[in-house]
Amino acid sequence: MAARDWELVGAPNARDLGGLPTADGRRVRPGRLIRTAALGRLTDDDLPVLGKLAPACVVDLRHGTEQAVAPSDRLVGEPRVVHLPVYDPAHPVFTYVSAVLLGHDLDAYEELAREGMPAAMAAIYRWFVTGESARAGFGAAVRLAADGASLPLLFHCSAGKDRTGWLAAVLLTALGVDEAVIRADYLRHNELTESLREVLLVAMTRQRPDLDPAVARPLLEVRPEYLDAAYDEVRRVHGSFGAYLRDGLGVTDGMVAALRANLLD
Repeated sequence: MAARDWELVGAPNARDLGGLPTADGRRVRPGRLIRTAALGRLTDDDLPVLGKLAPACVVDLRHGTEQAVAPSDRLVGEPRVVHLPVYDPAHPVFTYVSAVLLGHDLDAYEELAREGMPAAMAAIYRWFVTGESARAGFGAAVRLAADGASLPLLFHCSAGKDRTGWLAAVLLTALGVDEAVIRADYLRHNELTESLREVLLVAMTRQRPDLDPAVARPLLEVRPEYLDAAYDEVRRVHGSFGAYLRDGLGVTDGMVAALRANLLD
């Protein structure tokens, strides 16, 4: 199956990172790294496609509370499933986002509510860099990708845009892909999910008539400033992406070399 000639109806933002160019003229090997949304809404027609992709390992970045309220992933064959929850149920930004979605009282979140949802999303991306479970989960995922036995590797969170998007950025940076190429792939989520996003907004506002679509929309999109917030945090805390990989994620030079050996043509 050639890169990017397939689609999953139940995960419309799914894509192979194969074919993306590195700064030194190589390319990410097709069929090795696959990013998706959660797989619980795959259709019956999607399953043969997933079977041809044949992931050896599926990384699920969701917290157990998210898994509990979602349909179980639909898988083909017997891939190794690794649960690496990147989530902090006690973090005020996460609880604020939940409160907005669930219609809870926002009095306790006066400052966050004043700053708005885009600022909350940027705070979550900064947490991706510094949060304990984020560093543990993303670091473990990179080590799996460096392990040839775990390839092809499929990774997802719930919507397949934020945690999945940052993990894709981490992996692609480690492989030597330019930031502009990474950013373009990250932003493809909006194009691939445009019709679904509008359906979700209608459903959310029907269920919650008091919910302003302008408040909800930033939750359903990816935006350049979200990715910028994570990159800025990497520079602020670690000085460089290489130092973030090493000191933040525990990814050694040997692991980066294995990543490139296994994943680049």
